[in-house]
Amino acid sequence: MTRPRAALRTAVVWEVLREALDRRASRAGRASLEVLDAGGGSGHFAVPLAGLGHRVTVVDPSPNALFALERRAAEEGVAERVQGVQGDAHGLLDVAERGGYDAVLCHGVLEYVDDPAESVRNAVAALRPEGGTLSVLAAGLGGAVFARALAGHFTEARHALEDPDGRWGVADPMPRRFSPEHLSELLVETGLEVGVIQGVRIFGDLVPGALVDSEPQAVEALAQLEAAAAELPAFRSVAGQLHVLAELR
Repeated sequence: MTRPRAALRTAVVWEVLREALDRRASRAGRASLEVLDAGGGSGHFAVPLAGLGHRVTVVDPSPNALFALERRAAEEGVAERVQGVQGDAHGLLDVAERGGYDAVLCHGVLEYVDDPAESVRNAVAALRPEGGTLSVLAAGLGGAVFARALAGHFTEARHALEDPDGRWGVADPMPRRFSPEHLSELLVETGLEVGVIQGVRIFGDLVPGALVDSEPQAVEALAQLEAAAAELPAFRSVAGQLHVLAELR
């Protein structure tokens, strides 16, 4: 069976995250972990994680997203293992327990907050002091530069390359982008040990949809290509997103 094309956006992240949580559960001697999903929205990751038996708390500023999360969790039969709380990364510890989680997800958050370092510190503070896993997913600088250049916007591509926040201009909807080195430094500075650094959406955003949709096996082949290239430095540096897994030991 082939996977939906939309799954390409998170397939690489999901596989690595699931393996990391399996290892964390094994070390903790518990099948079920306490997971905090900061900025988890409607539960794209939270609901599947609850389906694996973990208890997930989702913190998000949007009431509409939390309503969608509640509905999605109910539809998947995991409502008792998913809790939605309104809040943001800045005030994360006001609504989430300090030191209470085996793993924290911080996906699609650092691009938008005023102070990414503060948000990382808050996420780390929510991890159990005896050890925990932090998963960060953020917009990649190289992917934006590459995409603007391929579209013929060479001045914008250079602007993004040289801009401190990785933006290609005033009309750029993304407030901030990261290089692999910058994102890793943010985590190391909080005392985390960085493990996996992956490129996400290396090819998926560049391949025309018609090209993929015309071949029944093309989506799966593209997913396998993404997985094969994800951890290679030359390719992750031009990815649309970066995924970093780090451990508090």
